[in-house]
Amino acid sequence: MDVKTVCLGMLTDGEASGYDLKKEFESSFGHFFAAGYGSIYPALNALAKDGLVDCREIPQEGKPDRKVYQITEQGRQQLLGALENPCPSHKVRSEFLATMCFAHLMTREQIEVVLDNRVKDANDHLELFNEFETTCMHDWPQGAKFVLGFGQTMMKAMRKYVTENRHMLFEESDSEEQSATG
Repeated sequence: MDVKTVCLGMLTDGEASGYDLKKEFESSFGHFFAAGYGSIYPALNALAKDGLVDCREIPQEGKPDRKVYQITEQGRQQLLGALENPCPSHKVRSEFLATMCFAHLMTREQIEVVLDNRVKDANDHLELFNEFETTCMHDWPQGAKFVLGFGQTMMKAMRKYVTENRHMLFEESDSEEQSATG
């Protein structure tokens, strides 16, 4: 699923600006689908050009007009067609994992900082997810609740794995140090 399709899905909840969609990507989608302004605005422009969303401009005092997008019936049909995919891929792009592939080139201190930050990030995500549960999840559709639960499970598992297995990154260097001093 691409950014355009996710934007269409978000717009089924009501009209929104590119800024509003960016905030949605950062909060609700942040743990599994990243998108920034550099992909959101081109996606919205392409969707408008293809007649899948309508755009209206709202004048603002002292600022450029605010563009607000609304899904069209054609856009809704496009989204429903995309949702018919019985086997959507599950891709993970992780700078953390890429970094850990090269841990043998890092100092112990660098690795410790990266691992500590990963655990902190997982805890921050879990705190945000818990906030969603207590403040606004009651009116979410079942699919959004499922995704939240999936995110919670992934963050807990990641935190547990990093905490319980961080020693693996040091075993080789520790044995090399023992050989050198032994």
